[in-house]
Amino acid sequence: MTKRFSVLAVSAAIVGGFFITSVPAHAATSADRAEVSVKASVTCNTSQLRQQIANLKTKAAKLKQLGETAAAKKALSDAAALQKKLDACIKADDDASKPFPG
Repeated sequence: MTKRFSVLAVSAAIVGGFFITSVPAHAATSADRAEVSVKASVTCNTSQLRQQIANLKTKAAKLKQLGETAAAKKALSDAAALQKKLDACIKADDDASKPFPG
């Protein structure tokens, strides 16, 4: 009788542990799926970024001509940062369109 009781207790502990650990896993899976769908819907406006880059480069050229080299360098660094962002967006769009990137 004591063997049956101990076997039942161990079985109940195993089943309870399984249910306790599996419920958070299912909740995390559904949350991850929602997060992925939100991330996938983000797109970049490449034409707007290109226009901003061109405007900053024009501004930098004018500032350099006026002798304000520090402001011109800042405008060029801002343009470079936007160019880096644009390149990353284009790369992400290209990788997202492929079914198996690599």
